[in-house]
Amino acid sequence: MTRATRLKILFAAILLASASAILFARKSAAQEEKPPSLPMLEMQRLSKLYVGKWEYTETYPKSPFSPNGGVNTGVYTSELGPGGNSIINHFQSKGPVGEFEGVVVMTWDPKEKAYKAYVFGDSFPAAVVQTGQWEGDNLVYRSEFSAGGMKFVLRNSTKFLSDKKLTSDEYSSANGAPEILFVHVEAVKK
Repeated sequence: MTRATRLKILFAAILLASASAILFARKSAAQEEKPPSLPMLEMQRLSKLYVGKWEYTETYPKSPFSPNGGVNTGVYTSELGPGGNSIINHFQSKGPVGEFEGVVVMTWDPKEKAYKAYVFGDSFPAAVVQTGQWEGDNLVYRSEFSAGGMKFVLRNSTKFLSDKKLTSDEYSSANGAPEILFVHVEAVKK
């Protein structure tokens, strides 16, 4: 074998070893950054409960928000988001208390070890961000925000009664006052 042939073989071996090292490094980095399996267990649990089309009633007690109280009816549709790690809920209701439309995006935040919900509605700007946990059989979301110089604290507690029914109670407090029931929801999956 000539010296030139040996150098070519050596050069090819060095290139092959370098390419293999680069591919191995890329594969190792990709494995380290690999996202959790899809969908996450926490979202599998929620999807079994929420995904589908629901009809619901909203019962508003007499309050500063709804001086006469009243009952609205509505529909919401929950579907899986990309990869199954979010649930996108579109809702719309109307009745004597008013007409409401919006979107809720629910997901699991592994760093916080909590559910997050981002609520977008036609009657308020930006998003209300909620943090949720299971408290016994209830999924409870909490949030705080300021509007019109007031600080609001919300607590939403949802209980799944069966595969096709749920109730949800939203409580509110303004500027540190005791919380009051804002709305009671009863929903049936269709």
